[in-house]
Amino acid sequence: MQSPRTRPAGNSGTVPATAIGSPAALGFRVKSGWATAVLLLGPAESPSVVEAGRVELSDASVPHSRQPHHAATGVAQTDPAVLAHLTGIVEQCARRSIAQLVERHRATGHRLIGAGIVVGSDSPPDRIANPHIRAHASEGRLFRTALESALTSAGVSGRVVVERTLYATAAATLHRAEPALKQAVTAMGRGRTSSWRADDKAAALAAWLVLAGGVSMDRS
Repeated sequence: MQSPRTRPAGNSGTVPATAIGSPAALGFRVKSGWATAVLLLGPAESPSVVEAGRVELSDASVPHSRQPHHAATGVAQTDPAVLAHLTGIVEQCARRSIAQLVERHRATGHRLIGAGIVVGSDSPPDRIANPHIRAHASEGRLFRTALESALTSAGVSGRVVVERTLYATAAATLHRAEPALKQAVTAMGRGRTSSWRADDKAAALAAWLVLAGGVSMDRS
């Protein structure tokens, strides 16, 4: 199996001496087979983006690992052996990708205090009657839990936030109106050499929530 890779993007580079030892947090927006990842440097009152990129949670050489609960387009995978095999690949890929990411950021002097994980839904898949929708929900749950487990293995605590409540949660925690938060998160991406899309903004806001408190310290 090919080793998954962490692919940074944007304006990453040498960390200023003043940033060494400052609190930093990771933010993720989980997708099917991968996640957007943002590293945000504190303080919480004026955070800044250090790096934005993508981490792989599946193996490109095993295409079905990107959608393990699909046997084909529109057809749910129901073979327990196949599901167990693909789940194992996802978990291994997540561990490797997150280990590489965390190790790289620690090596540059960042003091990771936690990670925020944005997901599309927290509905239990087994409560969904439609097999196709249930398959998507099961994949969402799988990639989320694989990412959480990988972070725990790397010594980083994670906090999960559902996307539809992200801005309301942030407004209450950061004591800012939602429109002001949207402007602030958009501004974080100005001047970057790479695009700054909705997934990047969601990941950045999740990391900002971590910087604002409530998540356990890095356990390394």
